[in-house]
Amino acid sequence: MSNLLIIEDDDLLRDGLCAQLRQAQHSVCTAPDGAIAQALLESQRFDAVVLDLGLPKISGLDVLRWIRQRLPALPVLILTARDGIDDRVAGLTAGADDYLTKPFNMAELQARLLALLRRARLPAFGGSLEIASSQQSLLRVDANLPQAWLGDERLELTQREWSLLSLLVSHASQVVSREDVLICWQGDPEDGANLASNALEVYIHRLRRKLEGSGLNIRNVRGLGYLLENTPANSSF
Repeated sequence: MSNLLIIEDDDLLRDGLCAQLRQAQHSVCTAPDGAIAQALLESQRFDAVVLDLGLPKISGLDVLRWIRQRLPALPVLILTARDGIDDRVAGLTAGADDYLTKPFNMAELQARLLALLRRARLPAFGGSLEIASSQQSLLRVDANLPQAWLGDERLELTQREWSLLSLLVSHASQVVSREDVLICWQGDPEDGANLASNALEVYIHRLRRKLEGSGLNIRNVRGLGYLLENTPANSSF
């Protein structure tokens, strides 16, 4: 099941889209204008967006440009009555992944959305990072927002914890050096301070606690760095 955001100011169309996509087992959230859409995108995680161009308060193109600055890998399907070639070019140039004009066929819209969602989950498109543990717990890390899930439970992570966990998951079964982490954290505004000598160990300890019981552990490889690995069911660490 995917979490979708429909940004559409036409109440009738928005409600109809919502009902059809929920019937297809998607979770759906809606926004009637660009300002509400931006607020939702800043506070929640979405797998894809269906975006109208003719929006009140903030135009669809401006919302699209805003998305591309902050969530570059988030799939966006433009759904609009603007069917001119110049409109299509403007939408795709601004960063849309697909463009569908009204009136439209619902089956086609769903097929296009599924294609975008499949592509977004490929590593090259930066959708999410996943690793399964020896105890069948799935750890999934969002590639764009500071969010992660262990099974169905969302992990509460700071920006630095998320960056560190993303790095470890993307290099699972490989050693990640302290230098790798520092490069990953370059420009991170959290705390507004440089990394103290023992601060990395504090973050590693926090992540270990959040992964307890999952079958995943972050091992300290002396002199080299850190390794995210599966642990036997009865192992203690």
